[in-house]
Amino acid sequence: MALIDDMLKGGTVTGVAVGAAALFLAPTVFPTVGRALRPAAKTVIKGGIMLYRETVSAIGELTTDLVEEARRELQDGAPRAAAVARSTAPTHRESSREKH
Repeated sequence: MALIDDMLKGGTVTGVAVGAAALFLAPTVFPTVGRALRPAAKTVIKGGIMLYRETVSAIGELTTDLVEEARRELQDGAPRAAAVARSTAPTHRESSREKH
């Protein structure tokens, strides 16, 4: 940030000089930097794709297991689940207001 501040303090001549240098160097510097960074960018993208695939497959396995477990419980314990729900249902208790 100090470099930019120093350039801006230099005045118009410094700004024009920096702009001209950037104009002439950009066609040679940007392709070179791009060629150097391309393999690194591809590696990062490949890593992201692999992470995405692993995450989606893990979520798929988890949901498949949960669905199968719920399906089994419904098939095996449907009558039993209704009985458990009835036995654990809260009973009505009279409050102090209802007793009077």
